[in-house]
Amino acid sequence: MQYVPASRATLTEGSVRAHLISLTTPMIWGILAMMSFNVIDTWFCAQLGAPELAAMSFTFPVVMVIISLGIGLMAGTSSVIARAIGRGDEERVRRLTTDALAFSVVISLALSAIGILTLEPLFRLLGASEDLLPLISDYMLVWYAGLVAVVPPMAGMGAIRATGDSRFQSRLLIAASAVNLILDPLLIFGLLGFPRLELQGAAVATIAARATTIAAGFWALHYKHRMMSFDWPRLFEVLRSWGSVLHVGLPAAGTNVIIPASTAVVVAMIAGFGHQAVAGFGAASRIEGLSLVVFFAMSAVIGPFVGQNLGAGKQDRIDEANRRCAVFCLLFGLSVAAVLALFAKPLMALFSDDTRVLEVGAAYLWIVPVSYGAAGIVMVVNAAFNGLGRPFPAVAVSTLRMVVLYLPLAWAGGRLLGVYGIFAAAAVSNMLAGIMAYVWLTRTTRKVLLEDAQTGSQRGADSA
Repeated sequence: MQYVPASRATLTEGSVRAHLISLTTPMIWGILAMMSFNVIDTWFCAQLGAPELAAMSFTFPVVMVIISLGIGLMAGTSSVIARAIGRGDEERVRRLTTDALAFSVVISLALSAIGILTLEPLFRLLGASEDLLPLISDYMLVWYAGLVAVVPPMAGMGAIRATGDSRFQSRLLIAASAVNLILDPLLIFGLLGFPRLELQGAAVATIAARATTIAAGFWALHYKHRMMSFDWPRLFEVLRSWGSVLHVGLPAAGTNVIIPASTAVVVAMIAGFGHQAVAGFGAASRIEGLSLVVFFAMSAVIGPFVGQNLGAGKQDRIDEANRRCAVFCLLFGLSVAAVLALFAKPLMALFSDDTRVLEVGAAYLWIVPVSYGAAGIVMVVNAAFNGLGRPFPAVAVSTLRMVVLYLPLAWAGGRLLGVYGIFAAAAVSNMLAGIMAYVWLTRTTRKVLLEDAQTGSQRGADSA
């Protein structure tokens, strides 16, 4: 079966602004649907009581670490395939796609085994009390066992994303979210003859929903984009593909893991102020995820855009895209902050009627959103670094933001101002990291431009 380049959208010609809008718009709906997983799960589980809500809040950082590893694999897959598409290397596109999917299966099985073996010790370390551990175990055992239905589809979506086909990816995410929305009340509360599984039911619904993307994703890769190879590869070819994906994917995974891992430490700090504070933080974090969906969508498309244009040698388009994204992040971030400041308490009231939970969650939504524009810049810049094939600056930016700035400031803020000081530390860290990230990206893009120009001159001299 032949690879058909005409079947994929090209990002190397036409208006940069129009491309960014046409790619980002469908991804907003897709990522909004995917982000709703956590919000929907949290809302239904909150109806079970404050202990269940607190238990789910403890699982959030760990789940996000695993998802971040999958996102790293997705970013690595997307980056190398997008650059191969930009160069017009059809055979390499097929080999990379197939080998990345195989690698994702290996990774998911390893993560499942590690997670199950370390479940209780890990959550004790995070500060979970003994009465919450059974609830946490109910949820996480199902989640760990179902990782093979979570990670491989993410690698497949990375390959689809590299083509610029954001519409199909968006439809997949929306379909998975719809399945989760239907299954959640049935399995959590035991409606319509289904067993009442409570917190465990939320995990079953999530895994089942994510599994629905597998068949459709593979269909798109094989039949729509002709990106699968069924030729038996030689070992060195597979290892070469895995190495290429890991060159970007491993640092990208590290970049994404840093955030939830640091958040886990912050949750442990917040746990010192009571489980109601953890519940308030957890609910506010779900609202935050939905509020940042446009930034997530933009970061999802900037990587393939940068990758294809880098492969085609069009760095001027990369510069324009980065500049437009940064300006948009600042303006949109301020708008979101204003809306959340007005509706913080009504939004939190959707999750709980506990006074302390409402107080902590509303405070988070008053303090942290002022820095959302800068946080959006960090997300877009990190994705652009991955698209350039320069993932290590993204790791450095995330390390600076979360480890060097946020954790020490959160510790100090917690001592001085309680849980509100921790929230203020998040805002300050976002703003400082956003400034540094954009400056670094601008300089890196210029460096890439110079290196490519020198490479082109050398090739011309060799030809002469």
